[in-house]
Amino acid sequence: MNGKKRNVGGKSPKPDKVCHPVMVRFTDEEYARFLAMYEQSGVYAKAVFIKARVFGAEFRVLKIDKTLVDYYTKLASLHAQFRAVGVNYNQTVKELKSRFSEKKAMALLYRLEKQTVELVALSRQILALTNEFQTQWLPKLT
Repeated sequence: MNGKKRNVGGKSPKPDKVCHPVMVRFTDEEYARFLAMYEQSGVYAKAVFIKARVFGAEFRVLKIDKTLVDYYTKLASLHAQFRAVGVNYNQTVKELKSRFSEKKAMALLYRLEKQTVELVALSRQILALTNEFQTQWLPKLT
């Protein structure tokens, strides 16, 4: 072989192999507290969670409130529907002018205008609720 290593295949060894296991025993109460902390952390493995606690890594708890996510999603979809109404508004006005007499078109446009005023008020409420939601519930980026 002239001093060369044969290629045997397989996985190459890790440079910093983990080979020193440590055992911890908990009482029932301690284990319940440990599991609660582990689940709140969102870490994928208990061993990783324990190592992070032992070596003083920052402990973060990420909680996702499903109701807030649903609220924000519905608010965003409502805003998207409102924009769609705005797109259709222009087409509606063109069709009213081309399909009806001027008197009938003006009467229908008057009703459409009243509905538009209500939509504008609703849009302002949507924006106010969105801003309030963002300031109250979303974390600040700093």
